Amino acid sequence: MAQVWYASYGSNLSRDRFLHYLDGGRPHGASRTYPGARDSSQPEDDRALTLPGEMFFAWTSPTWGGAIAFYDADQPGPTLARAYLVSEQQFADVAAQERRELPGEDLDLTHVLTHSRHHLGPGHYEALHLVAELEGLPVLTFTTPDPTVLQRNSPTPAYLATLVTGLRETYDLPDDEIADYLLGRPGIGPEWDRASIVDLVSDPAPR
Repeated sequence: MAQVWYASYGSNLSRDRFLHYLDGGRPHGASRTYPGARDSSQPEDDRALTLPGEMFFAWTSPTWGGAIAFYDADQPGPTLARAYLVSEQQFADVAAQERRELPGEDLDLTHVLTHSRHHLGPGHYEALHLVAELEGLPVLTFTTPDPTVLQRNSPTPAYLATLVTGLRETYDLPDDEIADYLLGRPGIGPEWDRASIVDLVSDPAPR
């Protein structure tokens, strides 16, 4: 089966959180239970990957009760991401669950692989982006079709702690660099200041 890299820049930086899209279940701190993918096989590989655009926090997710991460490919970067090597079918099932749909239908990736972007609909995670190529395979992610219309907003402690856990797993960064990265993301304030972020980064245990 054909493979792609799925690039995560938000809570799915955490491997445990991402695996709920494959295995099913409810991640810690989330209110939603995921059905999982048709194929629950583990990713064959994962890599740290820096994307050229900007990650920002926006919207109020019913799953997390606060903002979640989105990606704006037209803004300066970098965005710290983690790429998981999955099958095209698994990617389609992850995308369906991100779009709050049931998994089960494959995605035709021809348009995004040809034109780099493909809008599937008007929802919050309906835009597919081809962001890179890694070892001869496409690196795909999804985000909002129009980053300019989403209200910037602050994430909850549970969401941010999950993201921090993923950054720790993926990148060998000291606490102050993780804090600086998060402080630079649009939407992080005013609920989060440097002191509160440093406190969370130093102890990102489940909240």
